[in-house]
Amino acid sequence: MLPNSEERPGQLAMAEAVARAIEGHRHLIVQAGTGTGKSLAYLVPALVSGARVVVATATKALQDQLATRDLPVLAERLGVPFEFALLKGRSNYLCRQRAGEVASGEQLILDPAMGESGGSGGATGGVGSGPFGREVRRLLTWAVTASTGDRADLPFEPSAGAWAQVSVGHTECPGASRCPAGDACFAEAARDRAALADVVVVNTHLYAFNLLAGGGVLPPHDVVVFDEAHELEDIASSSLGFAIAAGRLRALARAVRPLLAEPASAIAVDDGADLLDAALEGRRGERLSEPLDEELVHTLTVIRERVGALVAGVRRSDVDPARRSRGLEAGGHLMTDLDAVLALPDSRVAWVEGAPRAAVLQVAPLDVGAALGELLWSREDAPVAVMTSATIPMGMGERLGLAPISFDELDVGSPFDFPHQALLYCARHLPDPRRAGYEPAMHDELVALIEAAGGRTLALFTSWRAMHAAASAVGPRLAWPVITQAELPKPALVARFGTEEHSCLFATMGFWQGVDIPGPAL
Repeated sequence: MLPNSEERPGQLAMAEAVARAIEGHRHLIVQAGTGTGKSLAYLVPALVSGARVVVATATKALQDQLATRDLPVLAERLGVPFEFALLKGRSNYLCRQRAGEVASGEQLILDPAMGESGGSGGATGGVGSGPFGREVRRLLTWAVTASTGDRADLPFEPSAGAWAQVSVGHTECPGASRCPAGDACFAEAARDRAALADVVVVNTHLYAFNLLAGGGVLPPHDVVVFDEAHELEDIASSSLGFAIAAGRLRALARAVRPLLAEPASAIAVDDGADLLDAALEGRRGERLSEPLDEELVHTLTVIRERVGALVAGVRRSDVDPARRSRGLEAGGHLMTDLDAVLALPDSRVAWVEGAPRAAVLQVAPLDVGAALGELLWSREDAPVAVMTSATIPMGMGERLGLAPISFDELDVGSPFDFPHQALLYCARHLPDPRRAGYEPAMHDELVALIEAAGGRTLALFTSWRAMHAAASAVGPRLAWPVITQAELPKPALVARFGTEEHSCLFATMGFWQGVDIPGPAL
């Protein structure tokens, strides 16, 4: 069916198992090593069966690969007519209402690191003229002609702060019916396309959110495929829970302050962020006791009262209805989460994590399997689930709440001959990573390896800081281009890296899986 293809017995075995699972309405867990071709192995039998399918992936890179490469190829060559759609969380789409407010100079929350100040005035007069302002203006220009509003379709990679100016999360959005720009909403248009599609590609976080919402986000479906399923347990745990941090309080206070006749309640919530930081700082790395200790209960109660007063003030406001709706939505979600912490049940666990002076209170289900059992597996209309990954953890089915008699397991191996086709090299001569001399020595090592490979290097880092430092130190010493994850959206990066055979890509965690580079650049 495909050009330059080869026979892969593991792929065929997996496809046959998926077909049996759909026909017999039994769940399936498949370990399929790198190179199996998992996406075709589950897409082909699902499409041939005529089932409505949702594919949930752990990474946006794999989402984009499915939507821009695998599914278009199948649509052209499989001989089975079908429609497919890509659906992401709301914050991945430009919000026309927010963009319009920023463009008219009505609202701009500037990145304090940029030291800019916005003004008022028409067009984009309130955006500011510094680097941050120019970046926001570039987003506003793109918004005029954008067809999907999807951040991944941008011709450049915006900073998190700039994108925040023109997007909203699900905890802020009041819904299309209560938004002045609801009729032209990019996120709602994506949901409309998904409702008509035979295959919908989402990320696993959105699928979990759909479960919490009682199925109101995704269309009804017969089959759900969890690709990169080794991430499912952790993603379900985080998505079925919530997090409270000082930044969430400050963002709410900052967003609604212009709506208030008196700023006192916003200032009180902003001060509450400092109270929360102080209360959590000494507890980082700890699981919180049940019930919570009196000191933390007192702090959270004070913060809850302040947020409640702020929300009441916003509700009385008659200024800027769209912004008011977003403030009420965000404040309502925050109050609900604070109430849930203060009444923490035995079925949930709370702990504190994060960097110094940036602690986060996390709450998650104590038993992910029980939560999935209630929200997914026990439903009468529960879809057949296909869970696949190159590495399946032991006992994953039971930990995810599947009844032992309800699923089958299969390991199809990998077509790659790793001992002859791969080399694991450990640079034991490098200094300890905790020592000052490590980074320069690591950069020298990178240069040597890249020169030995003639470019052609994917270098993965555990932080953006380390990635940028390496690109600055290594790039000028090479004869081949070094591109970083900060330069382009992921689909464009992968395309450029695959097309420019000798290029080098420096990236972070989002590229550790779900990236496929066929051809000579491999």
